[in-house]
Amino acid sequence: MGWWQLNADTLARSRFVISPLAETFACLKLLHAGEGAHPGEREWLRAHLPAYQALLGADPVTARLVETGLGRLWIADFLTPTPRDGEGFAEEVARVRSTPADAARAHLRVSLAGPLPAVLDRDDLPERAAALLEWVWEEAVRPSWARRRRVLEADVVARTAQVSRGGWASVLDSLRPGRTRWLGENRLQINLHEYPPREISGAEMLFVPVTPQRHGWVAWEEGERYAVVYACAGVLADTGGRAVPAGLGALLGAARAEVLVLLDSPMSTTHLTAVTGQGLGSMGRHLKVLREAGLVARWRSGRSVLYARTAAGEVLVDAGGAGLGDEPGRGPGLGAEAGRGPGMSLGGTRE
Repeated sequence: MGWWQLNADTLARSRFVISPLAETFACLKLLHAGEGAHPGEREWLRAHLPAYQALLGADPVTARLVETGLGRLWIADFLTPTPRDGEGFAEEVARVRSTPADAARAHLRVSLAGPLPAVLDRDDLPERAAALLEWVWEEAVRPSWARRRRVLEADVVARTAQVSRGGWASVLDSLRPGRTRWLGENRLQINLHEYPPREISGAEMLFVPVTPQRHGWVAWEEGERYAVVYACAGVLADTGGRAVPAGLGALLGAARAEVLVLLDSPMSTTHLTAVTGQGLGSMGRHLKVLREAGLVARWRSGRSVLYARTAAGEVLVDAGGAGLGDEPGRGPGLGAEAGRGPGMSLGGTRE
């Protein structure tokens, strides 16, 4: 397994960051895979996959670049620069475009685990990669970015609350189940690859959520900045396909039952209204009824008031068949591991 060595100060200073480019690259991976994890993703693919396939069909060089860059074992580093707090998409993609051609080819050789095909022995690969990411952003991500951002913010609120309730170990273990794990003795497992450990004490450490459910990776700028990109909670991401069992809806009302199902993770009133589309007044009334029934609890975390299901709420949801963690495609599962080969020192992107 691959793991990072970090001290308590590095972990204490770590923070969550939302990255438009990370979301866009995760969506590119989803398009390339062509298979959604839940109904919302499948609907999104039906809308955007034909245009994506037509784009690559008309540009065999870019098609080969994507196939090689995503790799079977690791992602080409230059495609996923480490996020920086406060950067917009234009600033992030500019770092892809500014990659030296020699470095881009070197990263692709590592992804391919061998020599580059002749079609990729060219200097415009960073420009082609940036142009493709811009297309995915403009056509498939930006139109829904406001909603996506609210979902990502809701995940960050839930993870931050989890830190205060269960400590960092509980958060790290849940980011990428089966991949990330707090090992103790200042060690964070970041994937399942047998790579030498990295000492990252004193560096900047970031956690970056994305909405596609089977796509995550790690990236770094050697000695300066390290990031774990993870799929946000599935119950938040699947806004298009969230099912409320008929029995639970009949008992509580469909809108109120939806709120109870969503509160698998702590959320604020603002985030609940953003994810469900219900009005603020209606949401307040639903939460009041659920609290008075003992199905939901609330507490303050910093400047936010958070809500989550109680044990009684869990029993009711489970009895109604709404245990979303048991449904195929609902959990935060991730796809195949991908990462950078152990011999490179140009940065890092490993799944």
